Amino acid sequence: MQEISWNDFAKVELRAGTVTRVEPFPEARRPAWKVWADFGPELGELKASAQITALYQPRDLIGRQIIGVVNFPSKQIGPFTSQFLLTGFHSNPDGTGPVVISGPERPVPNGAKLC
Repeated sequence: MQEISWNDFAKVELRAGTVTRVEPFPEARRPAWKVWADFGPELGELKASAQITALYQPRDLIGRQIIGVVNFPSKQIGPFTSQFLLTGFHSNPDGTGPVVISGPERPVPNGAKLC
């Protein structure tokens, strides 16, 4: 594991958002959902491609708060532009398996920064 400084960590914008819409992404190479999330008045609604279909259906995600990295450059994934990275954890100890998404334990304002 590589150590980083506080300044390195402070550059990463980890923000809370609420999932507003989820759609299938049949063009993706690996099974994925198109996910839209509201990150508050400063950032508005952003979209992402998320490979979380093994554990989550759209109905499980709508209204759920998530944590996203919002300051990566946009990434073109086939015909879709991903604007944030939905964070999560691999479910197996060896770093494999379906991804369990991360989110705040209790409701926080959309756009709140992880501190």
